[in-house]
Amino acid sequence: MTSDSSQTPDFAELLPIRDLIAESCGLYFDEKKLFFIEKRITRRVKATNSESIRNYFRLLKLGQNSQEMKELISLLTTNETYFFRNPLQLASFVDEILPLICSQKRERNKYQLNLWSAGCSSGEEPYTLAILLREKIEDYARWHVTIHATDIDQHILGQAQKGLFDKRAFKEMPPAYLEKYFTSDNNKFQITPEISTSVSFNSLNLMDRKAIRSITDMDIVFCRNVLVYFDDKARTQVVNSLYDSLAPGGYIFLGESESIGKISATFKLVKLKNTLTYQK
Repeated sequence: MTSDSSQTPDFAELLPIRDLIAESCGLYFDEKKLFFIEKRITRRVKATNSESIRNYFRLLKLGQNSQEMKELISLLTTNETYFFRNPLQLASFVDEILPLICSQKRERNKYQLNLWSAGCSSGEEPYTLAILLREKIEDYARWHVTIHATDIDQHILGQAQKGLFDKRAFKEMPPAYLEKYFTSDNNKFQITPEISTSVSFNSLNLMDRKAIRSITDMDIVFCRNVLVYFDDKARTQVVNSLYDSLAPGGYIFLGESESIGKISATFKLVKLKNTLTYQK
């Protein structure tokens, strides 16, 4: 039996768009993921009345519609997340790193704590951090806490700012926190203002060196499950930018499958009880 080649997508036409996306924001899709992006690019071809993938590439390349690149990136980025993701890592954060940083700052009478959730998606990660800081810092009322949450996907940021979640987002959250920091209505859960107001959401392309330079003096950066979407060149650039954004002695937490070791030698590897972190 012979296959019908007419049913096979012409992936060659996708490659210029794939490379343009990588140039724009660092997201890189290898050959194994071309079928994934083909279906989403086809959706945007229809939405923009471009008639063909080649015409759609011209639309992106000529920069006639910068918003269209944002729309495409929104379709291509996955946003599957939930509260208290990777609880063992979070336990190491609150039991080992957070007390150390707070103790050092108390000695200097500096009650300012800066965190950055890079690639925050729909907000579960930064809101988790806000809850943990409020719960675990004994003298929390004395502190000025800022949690910066950024993502390249403007649509998902709008969802994050609403602070409204369905039940599946809480599969790892301790029930006591759900009851304390959320109100429920018709199987939807709204985060309380005391948590939502401590997080600021902003759109950010991690490949935008100029924009990242404005993010400085971070004590802790969470950049989990983000680097896996970049090629080696972009990954190196992002890691170097994150390093510059950290305060001296600051820490960065990555996803379980991610590592800085082969990317940069500037960080110090720190072995914690349940996980690893990297220190400037």
